[in-house]
Amino acid sequence: MISLMLFVLSFLVSWRFTIWLLHRAERLRLVQAPTLRSSHVQPIPTGGGLGIVIASTVAGVWLAWGQSQSILIATALAVPLALVGLLDDIRHLSARVRLGVQVAVCTGLLIALGSVPEITVGNVVLGGLALSGMILLVGVWWINLFNFMDGIDGIAGVQAVFMLLAGAALTAWGNPDATGSPLWVLMPCVVAATVGFLLLNWPPAKIFMGDTGSTWLGFMIFALALLTIQSGWLSYAVWLVLGAAFISDATVTLLTRMARGERWYEAHCNHAYQRLARRWQGERNAGHRSVVLLFAMVNLLWLAPIAWACMKWPQWIPGLVILAYAPLVMGTLALGAGKPE
Repeated sequence: MISLMLFVLSFLVSWRFTIWLLHRAERLRLVQAPTLRSSHVQPIPTGGGLGIVIASTVAGVWLAWGQSQSILIATALAVPLALVGLLDDIRHLSARVRLGVQVAVCTGLLIALGSVPEITVGNVVLGGLALSGMILLVGVWWINLFNFMDGIDGIAGVQAVFMLLAGAALTAWGNPDATGSPLWVLMPCVVAATVGFLLLNWPPAKIFMGDTGSTWLGFMIFALALLTIQSGWLSYAVWLVLGAAFISDATVTLLTRMARGERWYEAHCNHAYQRLARRWQGERNAGHRSVVLLFAMVNLLWLAPIAWACMKWPQWIPGLVILAYAPLVMGTLALGAGKPE
């Protein structure tokens, strides 16, 4: 009963705060003009992800207080990331500042966790400082790629809802007793808060998530994934598969731009999902809506079953991960990700 109340509260707080922010965006200097990276042509209010941050942080603190130090630390570490994102939405901050904060919060999370399970592939075992260093790099890259993929209406919110709901559902299937824990309950709370925001971000969006929400959500997905892995509920492979749609597009785009000798760190709109949205463009952001629905179908009909298979048949994990990524990487390349039009 308390969990249900937290879900409803998270949804309502996020939804109402996003509406409040929408009406005050110009006064708060939270209006985004079209840029090279934008997929919109009119100024749109941004920073709406702050509603997700506030609602989820309240739920996280409530759940963790006196029960889970790790959740409390993860929730606290995410706050400065959201604040830096908010400042970046108001006035552009240097990449060095943003990257420094991202490295700091990911390092803080790894220190708080103490240790994470080793990764074994065949006869190779990766653990200790080498594994921590790799996870740190993955965490920083995931935060940035999640931000990069927040380029059309609704896509980042839908991805977050899918990954966290799938993570919660797979946990409940494999570990039914986990559903009463603060960690498990926090995942649907973040989903509920994201859905509250999505009501105003669904194509055609009235307000954008902004770096405030995209960097915060990226970090929280990363933190919750690590916490479920440390708890023994899910594996690295499960989360790697659940994030495959975003990882494939962002990584292929980056590597293509680097191979072409372009300034890969500069803003652009050549991700596969952006190119596809322009191809399908119609009235009232029909292209955005079609691409978001395509990503949702790929997630639900392709990646979710493979993630379940990773839990059911762990001995097949290497092949299952390749199976998940191969068509996505090929499709991303076929769409010309990273190449100028």
